[in-house]
Amino acid sequence: MTSVSSSLRARGFLGAGLTCLLSLSVLSAQQQAHGRKYTPPPATAHIVVSVQKAFNGHAMENVAVIFHAVKDGKDTGNMEVKTNGQGDATMDFIEAGSHVTVQVFANGYSTFADEFDVTDADKLITVKLKRPQAQVSQYQDNEGKAAPVQPGVQERAKPALGPTNAPPTMQTDTAPAAQPGITPK
Repeated sequence: MTSVSSSLRARGFLGAGLTCLLSLSVLSAQQQAHGRKYTPPPATAHIVVSVQKAFNGHAMENVAVIFHAVKDGKDTGNMEVKTNGQGDATMDFIEAGSHVTVQVFANGYSTFADEFDVTDADKLITVKLKRPQAQVSQYQDNEGKAAPVQPGVQERAKPALGPTNAPPTMQTDTAPAAQPGITPK
């Protein structure tokens, strides 16, 4: 009796397994007919920006590196990555064929910016940041020399207007002007 019941149980499990397999194949056929077609994700590039101090070549940690990508004239957005302990910022989400602007910001250093096209699967950019330097303006000072602007100074302070150097104001008279030969009553 046990051999008969075990053989029936085995047939039942086999039948149930075949039924599940058949229903899965029907469902997958229906999904293929009515579902969306699979499109693989676009190829991306592995971009590494290595940030160093210009005067000694030491790696700079926790520096902001901003990637701005444009593909086929369409802005794909900005992404910011901080450098790690070795001074590297890694980006793996930019599509191949994109035009990328990279900006590097660090406190106490001049900002760096560069543009490039993503054509290879791997790209390494080495950035050497410098301390801010005096800037030379296109305007001239009183001696005919280019006017230098010191680091950190972007605009000269204007003197405050007080009572001694206030600009002249125009005063208006509200009374009617007297005309010659006519006396007001």
